[in-house]
Amino acid sequence: MDSQPEADLIAAARAAAGHSYSPYSHFAVGAALLFADGRVITGTNVENASYGLALCAETVAVAKAMADGVRGGLEAIAVTGPGTEPITPCGRCRQVLNELAQLGGTDPVVLCVGPDEVKRTRLSALLPDAFGPASLG
Repeated sequence: MDSQPEADLIAAARAAAGHSYSPYSHFAVGAALLFADGRVITGTNVENASYGLALCAETVAVAKAMADGVRGGLEAIAVTGPGTEPITPCGRCRQVLNELAQLGGTDPVVLCVGPDEVKRTRLSALLPDAFGPASLG
């Protein structure tokens, strides 16, 4: 991934984190998804007083993409949070991202963004031997 699109994707994730609704954890997370057509779709975490009903930033971004009819071409994901270290998608989000990626046959790069460091990996490295649409036969 080129440095400018990567920087733009990280900036979009950070901007999304600014819209976080996280009054309980105070842990604002932003996610940005880059598609092959250049489209960037963002999401932020949305907490709920019934803690188990909270939505992660990545899941919100995937839901927005699906609601807009985007079903393929996921090339990259950026995830950022308020901590001192880069963060990765949680297990649930890895599965949700995998569903979208498998619909387009991609293995997107995942940018795990911290304040001073970006760790780059592939979704398949974060979720090896993933279960997805192809698993259902």
